[in-house]
Amino acid sequence: MAQLSPALKQATPVLAQRGEGVYLYDEAGRRHLDFTAGIGVTGTGHCHPRVVEAAQRQVGTLIHGQYTTVMHRPLLDLTERLGEVLPEGVDSLFYMNSGSEAVEASVRLARHVTGRPNIVVFHGGFHGRTMGAAALTTAGTKFRAGIGPLMPGAVVAPFPQAYRYGWSEEEATRFALRELDYVLATTGPVQDTAAFLVEPVLGEGGYIPAPDAFLQGVRERADRHGILLIVDEVQTGFGRTGRFWGHDHAGIVPDVVITAKGLASGFPLSAIAAPAALMEQAWPGSQGGTYGGNAVACAAALATLDVIQDERLVENSAEMGARLHEGLRKVAADHPEVGDVRGLGLMQASEFTAPDGEPDAGTAQRAHRAATELGLLLLTCGAAGNVVRMIPPLIVDGAQIDEALTLWSEAVTSAC
Repeated sequence: MAQLSPALKQATPVLAQRGEGVYLYDEAGRRHLDFTAGIGVTGTGHCHPRVVEAAQRQVGTLIHGQYTTVMHRPLLDLTERLGEVLPEGVDSLFYMNSGSEAVEASVRLARHVTGRPNIVVFHGGFHGRTMGAAALTTAGTKFRAGIGPLMPGAVVAPFPQAYRYGWSEEEATRFALRELDYVLATTGPVQDTAAFLVEPVLGEGGYIPAPDAFLQGVRERADRHGILLIVDEVQTGFGRTGRFWGHDHAGIVPDVVITAKGLASGFPLSAIAAPAALMEQAWPGSQGGTYGGNAVACAAALATLDVIQDERLVENSAEMGARLHEGLRKVAADHPEVGDVRGLGLMQASEFTAPDGEPDAGTAQRAHRAATELGLLLLTCGAAGNVVRMIPPLIVDGAQIDEALTLWSEAVTSAC
């Protein structure tokens, strides 16, 4: 009898039978408030009727049109529509299935364009589990241990983790930019550096937003040294942070944008976008794949864009995110075990800290389990597993935010 790999660990014991909006229902019929959204994937909620209808219609006409063999209309239409939301001048796209694939495709492109080997990443970043992406991931050793030697050329610089350092955001930003300059002068020579790769908000690394001044400083250094700036929007894109793209908060324009997760409301689809002048420098045969740009996934992505626009989900993310953040801070005020509350939009986190300042993973795990028992599904993150994150669908309303906060308050109280 076959079984799932024992290496797969479940964050919750829920056996989901169906999903509707912000809720999942298990096989016993119990309703769970899903503030995981499939790790930020189901931004339009579970089984949004317009996404379901688009996918069903496409399944009945063309499921798979391999896009280096034949072209299909959903792919062409999606490319045109993404041009309306991508940064100005970032106008050429290549499609894949997963975030890891997109990250590796962006690295391949950067190396082709510049002829340089190194990619500078930032401490705490998560860029995937495949061999190349794992070499760029520093969110935790579990993502990269035991598989070396890893891909060469990954150079790590500090990320401005203000709470971890015990500094103000301004102090952490000055430190991180100063150290980035030091890295370029020591272990990552400018003449060998193809790109900076950064998340606008650290995901697995602890839900830590990058200060605007930090992203602006990285952009300035990229321009000064002829280095490409790749922004990993796999988790932050498509309205998650209260702007369409996470980097929009800083007012910068990346050279390459990576997107996945919320792109197609649960169908496997990812992409990298870059100016055509860069994309055309990719070497022949370096871009392709069997399932990339799948017709059904593209149809779902088109419907996703329609829902985001018509239901004002980016604006809702900003409004509901502020409501969630305020509520989490109120819970933290009553529980000193919660040392920090942070996030952008509907990407919020509570970090648990022991009295001596060390990460308190035990209390975080108890709060997480208690929330699950109460019917609120959450995830943990951070290198020490002491951060509990909330990633509700972008369709969440005020009553559902308040329900989640009530359950969270009860869970934290029981855990502490």
